[in-house]
Amino acid sequence: MRIVRLKPAKLLKGLIISFLAILGFSVINVKHKHFFVNYNPLELTEYSHNAVNCSAIVAGNQDEIDKAKLLTLTVEFKNRTLITEGNYTEWTRDCSSFIKQRKYIMQPLSKLEANFPIAYSIIIHQRIDMFERLLRTIYQPQNYYCVHVDRKSPESFLTAIKGIASCFNNVFIASKLESVVYASWSRVQADLNCIEDLQKVSTSWKYLINLCGMDFPIKTNLEIVEKLMALKGGNSLETEKMSHSKEGRWKTHHEIVGGHIKNTGTPKKPPPIATPVFSGSAYFVVSRKFVDYIMKDDKILQLFNWSKDTYSPDEFIWATLQRIPEVPGSVPLSDKYDSSDMNSVARFVQWNYFEGDLYKGAPYPPCRGVHVRAVCIFGAGNLNWMLQNHHLFANKFDTQVDEFAVRCLENHLRHKSLNQQRH
Repeated sequence: MRIVRLKPAKLLKGLIISFLAILGFSVINVKHKHFFVNYNPLELTEYSHNAVNCSAIVAGNQDEIDKAKLLTLTVEFKNRTLITEGNYTEWTRDCSSFIKQRKYIMQPLSKLEANFPIAYSIIIHQRIDMFERLLRTIYQPQNYYCVHVDRKSPESFLTAIKGIASCFNNVFIASKLESVVYASWSRVQADLNCIEDLQKVSTSWKYLINLCGMDFPIKTNLEIVEKLMALKGGNSLETEKMSHSKEGRWKTHHEIVGGHIKNTGTPKKPPPIATPVFSGSAYFVVSRKFVDYIMKDDKILQLFNWSKDTYSPDEFIWATLQRIPEVPGSVPLSDKYDSSDMNSVARFVQWNYFEGDLYKGAPYPPCRGVHVRAVCIFGAGNLNWMLQNHHLFANKFDTQVDEFAVRCLENHLRHKSLNQQRH
């Protein structure tokens, strides 16, 4: 760390502070006419942009948000050089250089974090740049990261992921890869493959979080650890009473035909458990005890097998497991224990049919990006409100929709990680 003592003129102070921020400096003390700054080489200064103030965007400054939006429409920005699979394959031939240039954090930032390792299951199939930026933001040397790559992905993509994983002893590709079909059992199986590998790689991790390639954290690693510790062995995921309209997903037999899942209309036998089927999502935050239990219990293994010919089992299987009384960290069947996606910490997802005026009862404000299959792909204008929520991660982000939503979020989290008070 390099400490610099400055005596700027009063009128130049703001300009100098802004310039220093671009270079990776931050103000740590102000006394009369003097102020002190420190330089940290792990700040993500390579993602600063002279025309956009990310701090102002995160603070919700509308002029700066509009400026970023206009910048993304310019020819110069649209023609910017993008990082490719080939770039990552080449860079990771020299892991020391890759880690240094991409500014990975290679030492625990606190004793609390070092003593509370987290396991991640990451399911991806494209967009190498989004994956690597996600990994860099959540990477800590004490954590464990299993990456499941869709078997349908191009060989060049898999090669690039192998290159990235080879640079870290706690990042690895799942030992069994699935050809993932949308809304089929293969999506659950991909997570189960990673879970099995994560169980074998270490006995030390405390919680498991599953991610996809368009997720991004909205909390630092320290904040995630503090949230998980506050659960006191419990789990946090969406689990609600199943609506009648969704029951056909698991009451009839489904088959994969031509790469798509099809409802045959043939009735299925009832599920092999006494617990009702609950509705939820593919995202979960679960304890190590939860994981160890579900991966060996005969009744649950039968439920997994029964679910293989259902539609979108990822949207009921985890929610149902969370309501089975003997499962560690589960909650009772009563609807008083129902938990929506907004109540759980697992994932913030913004659906277009729930957006609106917060003062009129909408759960969240309008999307500032675009909608894909009714889900908001976030824009920079969503960051300020989103960061005030209790969720650990948000979905979905895409640099091809809004580069600054990702850029400003990762800069904000890195700066906060390096400067927040440690235990």
